[in-house]
Amino acid sequence: MEKSKSYLDELIVRYPVLDSIKEDIMKAYEVLEECYENGNKLLIAGNGGSASDAEHIVGELMKSFIKPRHMEEEFISKLISCDEQYGKELGVKLQGGLPAIALSVHNSLNTAFLNDVDGLLCFAQEVCGYGKEGDVLLGISTSGNAENIIYAAVTARAKGMKVIGLTGKDGGRLRERADTCIIAPEFETYKIQELHLPIYHTLCLMLEERFFQ
Repeated sequence: MEKSKSYLDELIVRYPVLDSIKEDIMKAYEVLEECYENGNKLLIAGNGGSASDAEHIVGELMKSFIKPRHMEEEFISKLISCDEQYGKELGVKLQGGLPAIALSVHNSLNTAFLNDVDGLLCFAQEVCGYGKEGDVLLGISTSGNAENIIYAAVTARAKGMKVIGLTGKDGGRLRERADTCIIAPEFETYKIQELHLPIYHTLCLMLEERFFQ
């Protein structure tokens, strides 16, 4: 925990404006830590630039970020027992991952649901299908008022999931529907997004330190 916390301390040194939300970032980390400790997964939803942030987060969690994430010897042995030739290579090259899914990337599903049912409920439908009790939804909305994110948050709570909001301004309506909300202290969209990146990078660093020491 000390090393993980040092990443948060470093974030505040580099971005002093975030000092006022340091506790909220830590609360979000604790929600994610509990999720992964219990073998659950993270679902991430965002629109526009925030959709890119969702994919970015998946990239940091599902493979090595800054630390090596070697496979355990037991799993390497299983790979080799399945296929000696390919198993050896897989054992060397595969990396440990923390399960995370960006909900914006499933174009066939989302456009079908948009066309057949209601486009604003695309993320909610994915949460309904993927989510289970103990999972976490990270909803990214600079205003906190994106309707499709709010529908997804309500669905997540009904599934027994926890909800983290990553927002700006005053947190919007998402703030009321999240278990914890990180509100970047800015009011213009691009400035909020500029702060979101170091915040979620820090969360990813903290998680990697915790689970891949």
